[in-house]
Parts: sequence; structure tokens; C-alpha cells
Amino acid sequence: MNLKFLNPVTRVMQGWASMGPRFLPFADAASAELPLLRLLRLSLFQVSVGMALVLLVGTLNRVMIVELGVPASLVAIMIALPVLFAPLRALVGFKSDNHRSALGWRRVPYIWKGTLIQFGGLAIMPFALLVLSGGGNAHLWPAWIGHAGAGLAFLLVGAGLHITQTAGLALATDLAPQEAQPKVVGLMYISQLLGMIVSALVFGALLEDFSPARLIQVIQGSAVVTIALNLLALWKQETRQRGMLQQPRREEPGFKATFQHFLEGANARRRLVAVGLGTMAFSMQDVLLEPYGGEVLGMNVGATTQLTATLAIGGLMGFALASRVLSRGADPFRMASNGALVGMPAFALVIASAPLQSTPLFGLGVWMIGFGGGLFAHGTLTATMNLAPPKQAGLALGAWGAVQATAAGIAIALGGVVRDVTAGLGRADALGPGLATPAGPYTVVYCIEVLLLLATVFAMVPLLRHRTTAPPGQTALASALNPPLAHPPRETP
Repeated sequence: MNLKFLNPVTRVMQGWASMGPRFLPFADAASAELPLLRLLRLSLFQVSVGMALVLLVGTLNRVMIVELGVPASLVAIMIALPVLFAPLRALVGFKSDNHRSALGWRRVPYIWKGTLIQFGGLAIMPFALLVLSGGGNAHLWPAWIGHAGAGLAFLLVGAGLHITQTAGLALATDLAPQEAQPKVVGLMYISQLLGMIVSALVFGALLEDFSPARLIQVIQGSAVVTIALNLLALWKQETRQRGMLQQPRREEPGFKATFQHFLEGANARRRLVAVGLGTMAFSMQDVLLEPYGGEVLGMNVGATTQLTATLAIGGLMGFALASRVLSRGADPFRMASNGALVGMPAFALVIASAPLQSTPLFGLGVWMIGFGGGLFAHGTLTATMNLAPPKQAGLALGAWGAVQATAAGIAIALGGVVRDVTAGLGRADALGPGLATPAGPYTVVYCIEVLLLLATVFAMVPLLRHRTTAPPGQTALASALNPPLAHPPRETP
């Protein structure tokens, strides 16, 4: 297959790879089994995921409400639709663990299916949005056509990115030596954050002079870029197992039995509960930080837009630190707990910025939220990869992704609801004068997030206590993560 059209991208990655670990973060994640250029190529599927996330929750959010005049409640429902597919990530991971194909691949077919589903959603999305807005001759057709078309487009994009990310992270786990997995995780999510930052800037510049034709060009152009990035990411990554279909099929338990067995592993349920609580704690404010800055602190549009970059920079630095520390044998659960502990004073700073009317204090709090979230996400994901049962990396990562994505979606919606309900009660003077101020409803949400972070830390305490000594036969990395202490050894899941 001819990939000449991707040569510019390849040359850029070759240039990055030549810089080496001194100048390129996570370059030392490479190994003899997974060279740096190949690892950078693999991370491109996360760039496409980041691009889709920005399009769904950022760029189109504003375009649909402001330029197309779609009601905000309908926009919120459309953006929430991809969360419906999130619980199925565990099933996707399980299927990719056990897939048998004529080409001898397990992960690649699922990544490619997710890519094509995502491409299909992006291909029809601009037309569906124009019909939804009632522009042109759309008013001649029933309203449900626009609703159904836009809903289908958002659902397809969400399903595609969930499938792609689940199988892609499982493939990265398969390819990376266990001792390099923490830094591989860091590189994957750094790629996603960079994809989000670059995509936000590019989409903003291209849609500055908005027109329906430009909207079609931008969204369908992103569909083509998605195909190109993921094709380059997959090229010659997974080793083909020839004759896979001719091998006798072993009697293996189905998804329900396998997932139940996974949940019965040591502290598996507690790990997932901690992931859900922590994700909700770091996600409830996602749609509230910019309105808080504008309404409470009087920041202009340009200043509030920079909050997204501040949050992303904090996340990048959190991932970088976590990757460096975890690669030296630190406990990923302790790293995740530290992230939650950083989040508590971060929200306190955000709350304190209102009575002090301090924009720098608010900016520092936002940065710390991103930093703590980066530590937490990297710690929990690394722990999931390290503790995945043999030949069940896809199931374990799928379960992590399902809980993480579902919790984030619920938290974002809940944050907006709590803010609006509290504001309504404040205007009715039902909660006292303290909550009748502009900052009051936001403060309630931030306080709930602090309580969730506290619950996350308590949920992780038993995990810290149990990560003590390594049973005979456990890997060198697990031994490094479990220094011998005066506690009984824990069972390996």
C-alpha cells in the first residue's frame, strides 16, 4: 500500500525521534521491542481521539448555540450521547482480547472499525447540524429528521473514538515491555492532550469567519485527517499470527463470566470505584470554569479561553511527572492518591479567588486542577495496565475506560444541573444570602468536588496497604512497586 501522502507526517516524527530523550518528553519510553519512531506513530490514534473530543465538547458546542441558534438543552443532550457507548468499552476490550481474524490480527480490526465508525459520524455531522438548525430548506422537512441525524452523528463519533481508544491502548500494552508501560501511558495521553490543544487552535482559526460551507469543510476535513492519522498509527504495528483461524478454538468463558472473574480479582471493584469517584471529582467543573471566570471575576472572552490551555498545561506537567516517577518503580495508587490530594487545595484556591477577586489565584487553582488530574489519571491507568490479568489487557483497560468515561459524562451533566438548581434556589432566597451571590452556585459544585476527592483518597487507602510484598514469580516491576513491609502479601488478580 502506498503511503506517500503521509510522508510529511513521517518526516516530522523522524525529526522528533532524532531529538532523543533529552529534549523529547517520554522518549525514554522506547525500547528494543518498541523503537521511538514506531511508538510515536502508534500514539497518533490518540491525536485523532483528542481532535474528536475537542470537536464534540468544544468547537461544536459554541457553533451550535451561537452561530446555528440550536437550544442549549438540545446541545447538551447531543454532547452527552457519546457517553451512552462508554459502558461498552469493557466488552470491546474483551472482544479484542479474543478476536480471531483471517489476517491474524486481534487489535487492528477493532481500531480500524472504530476509525471507520468515527469517520462516518464526522462525514454526516455538518449536514445533520445544518438541518437541525433549520437553515436553508430544512424547515420544509419534519423536525425529527434533524434531531435524528445529529444524534446519530454524535453517537457514531463517540462510539468510534471509544472503540479506537480501547483497542489502541490494549495494543500499546501488548507491544510495550512491562517496565516501560508507565512512560508509554504518559506518551499516549500527552499525544491526546497535544491533539486537543492543536485541534482547538486550528478549528478556532478556520471557523472564525463562520459559514455553513466552511463548517462542512472543517468537519469533513477532520474526518479525512482521522483516517490518515489512524492508518499511519496502525501501519506495521501488530504482528500477524498466520493461520489463526486454523488453530483449534479453545473453550473460553464468555464476556459475562470473564468480567465477573475480573471483578473478583484482588480489589478490582475498589479500584474501579476509586477511578469513578476521582474522575467525577476532576470533571464536574469542566463546563463551569469559563462561566465562573466571566461571571464572578469579570474576565473577558479571551482570558477565559486561555483557561483551557492552562488546564491542559497542568495536565501535561502532571503526566510528565507521573511518568518519570512511576518509571522508577513508584506505586501508581500512591501517585493517584497524590493527584487527589493536589486537587483539594486546587479547588480551595478557585473558591477563594471569588471573595478576593484574584484572577492569578484562580489561574493557579485551574493549573493545579489539571496537574492533579494528570497525576490521578496516569496513576490509575498505569495500575490498570500493570494489574491486568494475563491475556486480558483489553478487558481491564476497557473496564477502566468505561468507568472513567461514564463518570466524566455524569459529572459534567451533574455539575451543570447542581449549578442551575442552586442558582434558582438562591434567586428565590431559599438557601440564605450566601448562595444568592454569583459565586454561590459555583462554590457548591466545587465543594462537592472536594468531598468526592476526599472519598477517592479513602477508597484508595486499602489499595496502598495491600501493595506490600510481591509473591514468588511476580515481575520485577511489580516487585519494585511493592517494597517489602511488615504486612501480609496481597493476591495477584
